[in-house]
Amino acid sequence: MSLESLLTGENAPYIDALYQSWLQDPGSVDPEWATLFEAEERPAGPSARPNFASPSIFSGGLASPGAGGAVDHAAADLQAKVAQLINSYRVRGHVVADIDPLGRLNREEHPELSLRYYGLTEADLDKTVATAPLYGIAPHATVREIVDHCRQAYCSSFGVEYMNIPHLEQKLWLAQRLETLRHDQILDAEGQERVLTKLSEAEAFENMLHTKFPGTKRFSLEGGETLIPLMDNLVEYAAELGMREVIVGMAHRGRLNTLVNIFGKPPAMVVQEFQGKDDKGGFEGSGDVKYHLGYSTDRTLSGGKSIHLNMAFNPSHLEIVNPVVVGRVRAKQDRHRYDNGDDPQAVKLCMGLLLHGDAAFAGQGVVAETLNLSDLSGYRTGGTVHVVVNNQIGFTTSPKDARSTPYATDVARMLGVPIFHVNGEDPEAVAAVTKIAVEWRQRYHRDVVIDMLCFRKYGHNEGDEPSFTQPLEYKDIKAHATARQAYARKLVATGKMTQARADEIHNLAKERMNDESTEGAQDSYTGNVNSKMGQLWKEYKQPDAPEPDTGYPLEQLRELLVKANTLPDDFNAHRKVQRLLSERMKVIDGERPMNWDIGEQAAYATLCAEGIRVRLSGQDSGRGTFSHRHANITDVKTGESYFPLDHVKAGQARFQVMDSLLSEAAVLGFEFGYSLDYPDALVLWEAQFGDFANGAQVVVDQFIAATEQKWNRCTGVVMLLPHGFEHQGPEHSSARIERYMLLVAEDNMTLANCTTPANFFHLLRRQALRKIRKPLVVFTPKQGLRHPLAVSSLEELSSGAFQPLIPEQDKLASKVRRLILCSGKVYFDLLEARREKGIDDIAIVRVEELYPFPDALLQAEYARYPDAEVCWVQEEPRNMGAWPVYCDWLREQLPTDRQPRYIGRPPAASPAPGYKKISQAAELRFLTEALA
Repeated sequence: MSLESLLTGENAPYIDALYQSWLQDPGSVDPEWATLFEAEERPAGPSARPNFASPSIFSGGLASPGAGGAVDHAAADLQAKVAQLINSYRVRGHVVADIDPLGRLNREEHPELSLRYYGLTEADLDKTVATAPLYGIAPHATVREIVDHCRQAYCSSFGVEYMNIPHLEQKLWLAQRLETLRHDQILDAEGQERVLTKLSEAEAFENMLHTKFPGTKRFSLEGGETLIPLMDNLVEYAAELGMREVIVGMAHRGRLNTLVNIFGKPPAMVVQEFQGKDDKGGFEGSGDVKYHLGYSTDRTLSGGKSIHLNMAFNPSHLEIVNPVVVGRVRAKQDRHRYDNGDDPQAVKLCMGLLLHGDAAFAGQGVVAETLNLSDLSGYRTGGTVHVVVNNQIGFTTSPKDARSTPYATDVARMLGVPIFHVNGEDPEAVAAVTKIAVEWRQRYHRDVVIDMLCFRKYGHNEGDEPSFTQPLEYKDIKAHATARQAYARKLVATGKMTQARADEIHNLAKERMNDESTEGAQDSYTGNVNSKMGQLWKEYKQPDAPEPDTGYPLEQLRELLVKANTLPDDFNAHRKVQRLLSERMKVIDGERPMNWDIGEQAAYATLCAEGIRVRLSGQDSGRGTFSHRHANITDVKTGESYFPLDHVKAGQARFQVMDSLLSEAAVLGFEFGYSLDYPDALVLWEAQFGDFANGAQVVVDQFIAATEQKWNRCTGVVMLLPHGFEHQGPEHSSARIERYMLLVAEDNMTLANCTTPANFFHLLRRQALRKIRKPLVVFTPKQGLRHPLAVSSLEELSSGAFQPLIPEQDKLASKVRRLILCSGKVYFDLLEARREKGIDDIAIVRVEELYPFPDALLQAEYARYPDAEVCWVQEEPRNMGAWPVYCDWLREQLPTDRQPRYIGRPPAASPAPGYKKISQAAELRFLTEALA
C-alpha cells in the first residue's frame, strides 16, 4: 500500500502528524507507518518537509516539480481539489444514489459533489491528474473519468455510509472493494438466472396464497420480493466463507415466503395452516399464529456444502426478537469453544441475521440496545448482519412522521460500521452489497447493515386499505411492475436472457408452487431439528423424572469454598474485600453462621465443579448491587480482574459473570436466547433492583412466561429480582411480585422468595440439576443479605433439599389462635416482633415457593393448627404482592368458616412511600395488627 493511497481529506492531518513525529524520532510510530514513510524520499531539511494536511498537497502524492525544478502550483492545486472531490463522493455519494424503486425520494444533487464547490469548472474535466487515492482506475486519468468512476462506485443503485468508521484499515478495505467493483460482472449468467428464479418463486408463492385465501392475513412480501434472492445469496456467500449455521430473526412481513423459499418448508404446510387443519403434530401447547412460528433446516448449497438455518420464533412485538437471536448465537459459539477447545474461529461458524422493518428499526429502543451489545465482551458474537426491508411506511405512518433522521438506519451509525442503502428493484446491486457485507462480517467480526428500499403492495395486512392514508404512493405502486418483471425486462433488454427463457422460469415457478401446495403436509411446528441440539434438549424434557439430590459432600464443599475465597499470592485486593474473604473463611471453619453470599457462592462453585456452566449477567452483577457477591475482584494496583469461581477445580465448567450495559430488555432477551441453546448451563439475569425488570417486561410477557405454550420450546433462564420494603422509596422496594403471579399458569414457571441461604442454594442447584427446564424467578433480598436471622450452616447445604414451605421454627403454646402465612423479608419482621412481645400462640409459616402453589404443604399446616385463624401478611400494598392471586387460591383451599384474612398495607397506586417515616409507620401498623 502506498502512502499516496492513504492521503484522503479525513486522514491527511493525522498522517501529517505521524510523519512529523517520525522525522523527529523514527521509533515514535508503528513499524508499518515507518516503512511507508521510509519509502518516500526523506527531505533535505526542515524547510522541505511536506505537510500532508496542506490543501496544496492534500492527496495524490507530493506536488511534482516543474521543468526548472519549481513546484507546479496550479497542478498541485488541481490535484488537491480532485482529491477533495473523491473524498466527498466517499462521504456523500449515498445521498444521490438511485435507491428508491418508486422514485419518490428527493435525491437532489448535493453541493459537496459539484465541481463548483471546489472551484473546478467544466474546462477542468478533461485535464489529467493522478488518481490516487482512488482504487480501480489507472494511475492517471482525466477529471471526467475520475468523476464517472466515483459516481459508478458510490451513486449507482446503491450508496454506502462508511467514512465514519474509526478504523483506517477497515475504511480502506471498503473503499477498495467498492471502487474496484465491476457492476457488469456482479453476477454471471448462472447467477442471474438463479436470481430470476428466486424472484419468480417468491412471486409465485404470494400469488398462490392470494388466490387460495384472498383477503386473509399473510403479511405478504409483494413489493419486496428481492429479499428472497438477497437471503439466498447471503447464505451461499456465508457458507463459502466457512459459516455452518445462521440464526434468523424477523417479524411477520415476508416470513412465510422466507420459510418456503429459503428454508425449504413445504408450501403444503403453509396451506394447511391457513386451512386450520393442522393436527398440531403432537404439539401440547396452545400454539401461535403461522407467521410467528419458528423453523429449522439443513440446507444443501450449490457447491455441495451444507448449512444449518434456524428461524427464531417471535411474537408481534417487532424487534424484541433481536437480542434473543444474538444470545442464541453466542450460546452456540460458546458451546463450540467448550466442545472443541478455545477456538477463536468459533465466531465464523455461527452468525445472526436480523431482518427489520424500516419503521421498527428507527422506532424501537431495543434495536439500539441490541446494537450496543455488539462489541461488549460478554455479548459479542462476531457481528450480526442486519437487513432492513424498507417498505418506506410503517403500518399507516409515513417516514416523515416515523423518524427524525434521513435514513431509517441512522441509529446504527453509532457503531461505525458500513450501512448499505440499495434499490430493491436492482437484484444485482443487492447481490453486490450482500457479498461485501458477508465478507466484512467474516473479516472484521463486526455488524453490518443492508437497507433495501422497496415498497409494500398491500396494506399492513391484506385486509387493510392503504390508500386511505397514502393515496399518492399507492397510486404509483398500483401501476408499478413487480421485481421479477423489472429484472426480466432488464435481462432481456441487455441481451443476457431471451424472453422465452424468462417466461419459462416464471411458468415453472408457478407450476411448482401450485403442485407443492396441495401435497400432504408435515409437522409445521418443529421443522427439521439440529440433531445434536435436539438430543441435548431431549435430556431436559423429562417432567416425570425424580427430583435431583441437591446436597453436596461437606468436606468437598469446604474445599471448593476455600478456593473460591482465596486469591493468588501476587493479587492486590481492596482491603475491605480482603476482610470479607477473611470473614468467609470463618464461616467455612464453622466459627460463624453463613449469610446469603456464601450460600449463592456455594451453589455456583458446586455446579461448576460438577461440569455445569454458570453464566450470570446484569447491571453491577460482578460485585453485586449491594456489595455482597464480589464474584469479580479487581486488583487495586493493576486494575486486572480475577474470578475466583472460575478456579475452584481443575477441569471445571466455566463460571462467567458480566456487568452488563445499562439495559434490561436487551440483556434479559440475550440471556433468554442463550438459555435456548445452552440448556445444560445455569443462565441467570439479575436486575439492579427488582423494580427495574419492568424495563424488560416485554421479554417476560412474550417469551419467558409463554414460550412453552406458544412455541413448544423450553427455557431454564433464571431472573434474580432484589425485593424488599426497606423504606427506600417506590422505585427501590418492589419487584412487582403481582405481575409474575398474574402470569403463572399451566406449570409455566417457578416463583420463589427465599429467606435462607440454604434454601437459595438448594433452589439454584435444583434448577440446574433437574431434567426439566422451566423459567425461575427469584425475589432476592436486600436487607436479608446480611440479616442476623437469615443464616444457615454448611451442614444445611450438604444435606437437605429445597423447601417450598418452611413451617414454624419456634416452640409455641399447645393452642395456637392465629396462623400467619407470609413470604419473604416480612417473616423476619414478624418473628422479631413476636419474640420481643413474648407471644407464643401465633404461628408464622413461610411460603418460599409462591408458584407452583404448595397446596399439599399448606393443607398440612391448616391441619396442624385446626382452630387457628388464617391470615396472609405481606409488606406490599393490598393490590400488589402475592395477595391478589393468593386470596383466591387460599379461599379455594379453606372452608367458608375459615376464610383467610389480609393484613398489610392498604391498596396504593405507588409501590411504597417516598418518605421513610410514613413507610415505617405503615409497617408498624400492620405488624401490630398481625400480632394483636
